[in-house]
This record gives sequence, structure tokens and C-alpha cells, in this order.
Amino acid sequence: MTNEKNYFRTILILSAAVWLVVMNTTMFNVALPNILSEFNLSPSDGAWVVSGYSIILAVTTITYTRLSDYLPIRRLLITGIVIFSIGSILGFFAESFAFLLTARLLQATGASAIPGLSMVFAGRFIPLKKRGRAMAFIASASSLGFGLGPVIGGIITEYLDWNYLFIVTLFVLSLIPILFKRLPEEEVKRGSFDFLGAALTGISVTSFLLFISTFNLLYLFLGVVVIFLLWVRITKTNIPFIQPELFKKRGYRLLLYMSYLGFTTHFAILLLMPLMLQNVFDKGPSIIGYIIFPGAMLSAVAAVYVGKMLDRYGNMKVIYLAHLLLLISTIIFYFLSPLNSYMTMFGYMFTSFGFSSLSSSTTNEVSRILPPSETATGIGMKQLVQFVGSASGAVLGGILLELNGLTYSTNSFQLTYLFLLGIMILSLGIAYYYAKKHV
Repeated sequence: MTNEKNYFRTILILSAAVWLVVMNTTMFNVALPNILSEFNLSPSDGAWVVSGYSIILAVTTITYTRLSDYLPIRRLLITGIVIFSIGSILGFFAESFAFLLTARLLQATGASAIPGLSMVFAGRFIPLKKRGRAMAFIASASSLGFGLGPVIGGIITEYLDWNYLFIVTLFVLSLIPILFKRLPEEEVKRGSFDFLGAALTGISVTSFLLFISTFNLLYLFLGVVVIFLLWVRITKTNIPFIQPELFKKRGYRLLLYMSYLGFTTHFAILLLMPLMLQNVFDKGPSIIGYIIFPGAMLSAVAAVYVGKMLDRYGNMKVIYLAHLLLLISTIIFYFLSPLNSYMTMFGYMFTSFGFSSLSSSTTNEVSRILPPSETATGIGMKQLVQFVGSASGAVLGGILLELNGLTYSTNSFQLTYLFLLGIMILSLGIAYYYAKKHV
């Protein structure tokens, strides 16, 4: 019982770390207009501050969780926090976009250890009867980070500078002594890790995103070649980085498609909102943060109710609800966001609620349709696809906004929102097909 109480207290410390690293993501969404202006960047170029971060998260999150099968969680977590902190220090002194982007990528390399390993810790050391509560704490910390990020990021950017955003996240260093004391000692186990498969996965994802942001066929060719090499690798290796058997399951693939499209839509909106509020309505960073804040906090509060809805009504009904909310949000952004800035606040409330509902329900459905031996790998692969979707959303949002020549006009934003509406209609069609064939 004593260990059980101690482990649950450790969950609270881990949740604080999750809150800080997630907040680090959304703080920079609000600062993005200032970064674009300072370095004279186009939206698609500047979007790499967000999307590059997501690419590294996509690959290294699975890397840390897979390594936890062989190495102690304590060692991996503390290593991640140290790398994240080094990136924060470098970012504070960044005076060029290349330096800034390097710091962000280094941050992501460390940050990816914290949410994934926190979930692994809960699954490994918290008893089943209390595991749901532990998972809810971690999820709530993540949602709280999304909510407070725009507010804190906006205030710091307006009254200090975007460089100071890196200082805020250094508070995570104070958790190292506590985690070192509270996390249990584990033995180092013999095993092998497919580092080549992880590298090929990262290169293929990066090539794909570079192609959609530049339409350079060289990146497409490189991506196709690397994906072929990755497929050869995972089919010839005993313990591959990506399990090929998962992709043979059509239902699982359909859930990945929905997750990808949902994350693409959400992160495109997160990119577009600050740019529209600044360039169309002339709002400063702190006001932008306050406008985004209610929707993000609704997502944190809704997380508790979404869990209850899943238990009571089942995954499919919540998946349909999520699509309905996201469709309504894109309609509001397309038709009403040009009227005034508060329509953006109203629309994002639907976006955040729909996004959290889609993320939770599809993950729960993955755990339902996969056998226990494949559940952890299946959820890990889903996380990778979600991070790729978030990176794609930031890049696509920037590209679509540039179609009218960087005018930041209302029409440019509306065209982009219309495209996102089409994406969600496509995702709803996939959900209907999934329900008809697999439920």
C-alpha cells in the first residue's frame, strides 16, 4: 500500500513535467507572428518551428517507450529532461532562425520522453483499479498545458520577447532531484533496438513534409526510396521499429487515417488563429492568448466527461460526436471568423472539444480491436501518426495561406478553412465506412 501511494504521488510529479513540456508547444503558436516578422519568413517557413518540433516528437516518443523495455524509466526520463533543458538554454540565446529551429528540435528530442514514459510508468506500476485515475491526471496536465500555453506565451512575447519563452520551460530541471528519488530502480535488461528502422522512419517523415511544403520532387523521390528501404528493414528484422503486421489490419488503418486528419485540422487551426487575429484584427500576442485560452481550457475540462461518455455510450458514438464538433468548428471559422475576433474564440471551443474527443475515442478503439500483445505497439504507432498529422497541419496551413501571395487577407484565411472543412468531411466518410465494416 505504501508503494502504491508513493507511485501515485510520483504520477503528480510526472504530470507537472508533462504540463511544462506541452505548454512549451502552444506558447510558440502565439509567438509565431513575431518570429515570422523578426526573421522575415513566410508562414510555411515559420511553420517549421511548430512542425519540426512535431516531427522529432513523432519519432523519438516511440524510441523512448521502446527503450523502456530494456532501460530504467528513471534513467530515460532524466536524460530527456536534461536534453530538453539544453535546448531551452540554446533557444534563449538564438539570434537566427536556423539557431532557433535547432534549439526547438533539441527541445523536442528531450520533451518526447516525458509524456510517453509517464504513461508507461502508470501502466507498469499503478494497479489496474487506479490506473484510469492516473492516466486522467496525465491527460489533464497535457490539456492544461495546451490551455495555459497561449496565455503565458502571449504575455511573455508582448512584454518581454519570444526568447524568454525558453526560460519558462527550464523549471522542469527542478523536478530531476524529486524524480530521481521517487522513481523506482529497475534492472537493465538485455535486448536489441532497431536504431536503423527509427532513423529510416524519421527520414521518410521529414521527406514527406519537405515535399508538401516545397513541392520539390527530389524530396518525394527521397521519401519513396527511404520508405522502400524501411519496408525491407521491418520485414527482415526480428524486432523492427515498426510492426508490419499492424498495417495488414484494415480497421486499424482506418483509425490511423481519422487520427491523422483530425490532428492535421487541429494544428492547422492553431497556426491560423494567431496569424488571423494579428493581421486581420490587429490583436497583440497577450490578447491572442486570452482569446485562445477558453477553448483550450474547455478541452481540459471535457477530458473527464469524454472518458465517462466512452464508458457509457461506446467509442463509435463519441467518434461521430467528435467529427460533428470539428465540422461545426470549421464552418464557424469559414463563415463567421471574418466578422470579429470573438468568433475565433467561439469556433475554437468546438475545435478543442472535438479534437480531445476524437483523440480519446480513436485510441480507446485501437485498444479494443487489437489483441493485448499488439496494443502497446499499436498505440505507439498511432502517436507517431498523430504527430505527423500535427506537423502536416502546420505546414499545410502555411502553404494554403500563401496561395494569395502573403496578403493575409480574409479571403486567404477563408480558403484555408474551407480546405479544412473538406478534410473533416473526408474523415467523417472514413468513420462511417469503419462503423459499417468493423463495428
